[in-house]
Amino acid sequence: MRILVVEDEAKVARALKEGLERDDFQVTLAHSGEEGFFLANAEEFDLAILDLMLPDRDGIEVLRTLRKRGVQTPVLILTARDGLGDRVAGLDSGADDYLAKPFAFAELLARIRALLRRGRPEQAQRFQVGDLDLNVMTRQVSRGGQLIELTAREFDLLEYLMRHQGRIVSREMLSRDVWKETARATPLDNVIDVQMARLRSKVDRDATSKLIHTIRGIGFILKEEYP
Repeated sequence: MRILVVEDEAKVARALKEGLERDDFQVTLAHSGEEGFFLANAEEFDLAILDLMLPDRDGIEVLRTLRKRGVQTPVLILTARDGLGDRVAGLDSGADDYLAKPFAFAELLARIRALLRRGRPEQAQRFQVGDLDLNVMTRQVSRGGQLIELTAREFDLLEYLMRHQGRIVSREMLSRDVWKETARATPLDNVIDVQMARLRSKVDRDATSKLIHTIRGIGFILKEEYP
């Protein structure tokens, strides 16, 4: 299970990371609201622990913006603010739970397990961007009403892009989440670029508007309009 911890106090962040890793969680740290917002948008996490008082961006602002963008990762607010108004604001902004500092680590673990047992909201089974349509159940893809024949890998790659539509997807994310490769000695960049070129030729070849775009040095984005 992957957990994102957004906490600017280095001592607290380190203690959370060490404690959660002892319980076999994979932990990614962010030390500012801006960094946490970027990671929550760019990567897949099973849960996020979010402090409210953060540099750059307040935790409430981060949470509200994530929810507006459709990010449904369960969020546990962890903060020194324990007033009723603060709790209400956090929950109304889309938080799933609220724990005030100082706290017992055993209670934090219990709340994390409870949130993870709820699971994520049911994932969408159909995606549409412009005139591109993907059906997860039938594994059919069409553009402008015309079926597009894709290999299994191309379909998985396109589904991943569409699930992250409007957000940049890095080669590292594709290697981990589509190819399921996490311990290779050499990166999959060349393989990913070849597959992406083949997918782009099928999806965008006869279309007047392009949907799949390369972000030089970073990765790719699937978006209806791109400057």
